[in-house]
Amino acid sequence: MKNLLKKISGIRQLLRSVDVDQISKLSQKVDLPKMVGLVSKMSEEDLSKMMGMLKGGSKPKVIPAVNGDFYELGKTLNPEEREIQLKVRDFMEREIKPIANDYWNRGEFPMQIIPKMAELNIAGLTYEGYGCPGHSALLEGFIAMEMARVDTSISTFFGVQSGLAMGSVYLCGSEEQKQEWLPAMQKLEKIGAFGLTEPEVGSGVAGGLTTTCKREGDTWVLNGQKKWIGNATFSDMTVIWARDLEDQQVKGFVVRKGNPGFLAEKLEDKMALRTVQNALITLTNCEVPESDRLQEANSFRDTSKVLRMTRAGVAWQAVGCARGAYELALAYTNERKQFGRPIASFQLVQDLLVTMLGDLTAMQTMVFRLSQMQDADELLDEHASLAKVFCTLRMRSIVDHARELFGGNGILLRHDIARFVADAEAVYSYEGTKEINSLIVGRAITGHSAFV
Repeated sequence: MKNLLKKISGIRQLLRSVDVDQISKLSQKVDLPKMVGLVSKMSEEDLSKMMGMLKGGSKPKVIPAVNGDFYELGKTLNPEEREIQLKVRDFMEREIKPIANDYWNRGEFPMQIIPKMAELNIAGLTYEGYGCPGHSALLEGFIAMEMARVDTSISTFFGVQSGLAMGSVYLCGSEEQKQEWLPAMQKLEKIGAFGLTEPEVGSGVAGGLTTTCKREGDTWVLNGQKKWIGNATFSDMTVIWARDLEDQQVKGFVVRKGNPGFLAEKLEDKMALRTVQNALITLTNCEVPESDRLQEANSFRDTSKVLRMTRAGVAWQAVGCARGAYELALAYTNERKQFGRPIASFQLVQDLLVTMLGDLTAMQTMVFRLSQMQDADELLDEHASLAKVFCTLRMRSIVDHARELFGGNGILLRHDIARFVADAEAVYSYEGTKEINSLIVGRAITGHSAFV
């Protein structure tokens, strides 16, 4: 009798855990008296297991936090650098994310963020002296990723300022030029631009620059055009690279804002990086004093030192763009429901997410090692070029898959992913196309140059 009472009590608890409406619906499909009879014959152990299954099934699922750093590479930074990385992340989430789509859509730059960005004290991050922090290239890479993870346009603006413009002065300038420009640029009090690419010369800049310079006494006269020059519509200085008519070598110049003969016109109707203010620059008998020629820039080999450094940063940007797209897609799949459940629970969706995460993790580990080599002064052109090729290719694939997971919503700007898809196309092309970077690597591994 005692065992029977225990079973009856157990059955009562079991029935209390089941919704009455559901029992009514169930009675239309199964023989309830027969089911109760079967339950009454169950042992206490089996009954306890059934109760546990029912209670377990009622618990809400714990959804893991969205995190594109699957191998937790960020945790390898020392405490000071980790704090800086997270401070930049907070800035991007708080100051940039809410306005990113609006400024991108209008094709304008949010000038009000520049003083706030200056407070982060991250410009010229790896340089020594001149008010620069002197941190590692690895941290610089993480910062480029954090910016591109939210808005690739802002990451590009910062890369031009801190990398291309400041880097040209730091690597190729005289001590006087460094003292004049670097402290102010580090504080973002002066904004820089970098003029290398031309309307008819992109990949062939090493030997085909059409912009010329000619020395006349203590003055240089510059003529030609530059295209796609980021920040140039509002920069205080623009580094212009030109071919010397006398010795045919490439030389660098600091052209100041308001210099006669220098005209920067905004390029309109872009489909990517719309927030970045790219300009078409026309130099018409533009006179620059010898004191504003970069004194240590005497050939394209010197220009390449700047590009090698910044090309590594572009690989990190590609990682950031891909990570932002992956994290948006992962979060969306848990919000979007079809057939009564989140699409994140579908096998094909999970397979696509894992493919994206695998590519992203491979990219992250590649650029992580790239920056380690840079910090050890072991970075060569081919190392940076391979990372640029691989990471931008995988970035394109990831943003494409991310847009696919958004379905039709993926083409609406308010879901952010459309901006990532468009911006990825610019990152894929600038700082050397896939083909040119592939040939740089090909030359290194075969010993044969395939350049025309």
